[in-house]
Amino acid sequence: MDPGAAENPCVKLTELALRHGFTASRAVDPAKIKIYRQVREACTEDKCKAYGKNWACPPACGTLDDCGDRVRGYKSGIIMQTTGILADEFDWDGMWRLGAEHSAHIAGFSDAVLPEYPYALLLGAGACRICETCSCPYAPCRFPKKRISSMEAYGMLVSEVCTAAGIPYHYGKGTLTYVACFLIS
Repeated sequence: MDPGAAENPCVKLTELALRHGFTASRAVDPAKIKIYRQVREACTEDKCKAYGKNWACPPACGTLDDCGDRVRGYKSGIIMQTTGILADEFDWDGMWRLGAEHSAHIAGFSDAVLPEYPYALLLGAGACRICETCSCPYAPCRFPKKRISSMEAYGMLVSEVCTAAGIPYHYGKGTLTYVACFLIS
């Protein structure tokens, strides 16, 4: 372990993220994360079929101002990526498989770190998929402490957050990258 890990928890967290299967991880300063109304408004188009039907998605995840205040309330964090190679730009099976790998990496990482950082904010890619069918809006969330909103639900432009962390978002033709964000006080 890097001697700097004792002073900087992000060193330890990035190493832990890599051990949990992420292909890349880097520290990010939450103060450099911009929140965009246009990104959040894209959710209202409901292309992913989760708007108003998932507790981790808008509008249930809170107002954009609430989400922005949450992000600004953290002092440090990390970006975690799962990158894979697709057969071609229509390799839907490869995209789903990579998305499932990313979700598994998030779950393992979450189980490892949330006991030490119970007030952290973990954001992933796409709608929360902890439950096969979300109870929203008919009943309360079954797992509110495990619920994971997407970076986009919080109004983040994912490629820009990666740039703020000094980590690439695009790894070349034929690749796909899923991104998660873990913020701590």
